[in-house]
Amino acid sequence: MNKYVFNARDIAAYLKWFNVPSYLEVTYMQYFFSISKKILAEPLTRDFEKFKNEVYRELYYLWANGFEDDRSDISKMPADGQLSLICDQDCINLESYMKLITLHLIFSRYLPYVKINFYGIPFSLGIKCEFSDYEENVCKVFEGLNLTCTDTFGKPFDIRLGVPDELLCVSLNEEFKQRISGEKDFRMLIRNQEMKHMQELKEKSMEIFGSMNKKQESPVTKTRPRSQHKERKNVRQPKGAPLKNIDGEKK
Repeated sequence: MNKYVFNARDIAAYLKWFNVPSYLEVTYMQYFFSISKKILAEPLTRDFEKFKNEVYRELYYLWANGFEDDRSDISKMPADGQLSLICDQDCINLESYMKLITLHLIFSRYLPYVKINFYGIPFSLGIKCEFSDYEENVCKVFEGLNLTCTDTFGKPFDIRLGVPDELLCVSLNEEFKQRISGEKDFRMLIRNQEMKHMQELKEKSMEIFGSMNKKQESPVTKTRPRSQHKERKNVRQPKGAPLKNIDGEKK
């Protein structure tokens, strides 16, 4: 079976599905383009600007069709009438879903696996074929997308023996991991981009609200030093006598 190569629609759907911020979209594209000859269709590997434009075109298409985030219907990822390339046509939603999982494993090279219960996926993805046919398509997906799995105890699990009603740890197979190994740690670039973005927001905020944040100095009330105040004399006067002020003058 031929190994699947990803296209611009797949990359765009990944950006949507995993809620990649708009200011990081180009950074993610740069990473996928840096390993493009290992995972992308050949026409997309020639020029980054053309690749970026293709991805943005697909991003708009997905947005216009309601594919916006991880809560979107997976069936909106392929175009109407699109033929599946790995699975049977009845299981095209399984193919779409597993392409997203594979791209996430490729991008997150230090993520060892993703836990999936394949027994319950047909209900969540709207797959209505016979379960035996579905199991065959799960095997096709694993082979076509360079995936392997273990049980929750880390022991190898042969998916060809059937789909169990339990979580399986899905990861890239070792051969494919070696193909994409040796690339620079892209997490640091993402982190630097996020820090740069936050700094830009901070500077812009200071420009707009900086003057409002400065404390206004309250007017200072001038008072005479204590020594300059005349102490009031304790003067006792006869009842009915005119009052005198502290200087001894009549009021």
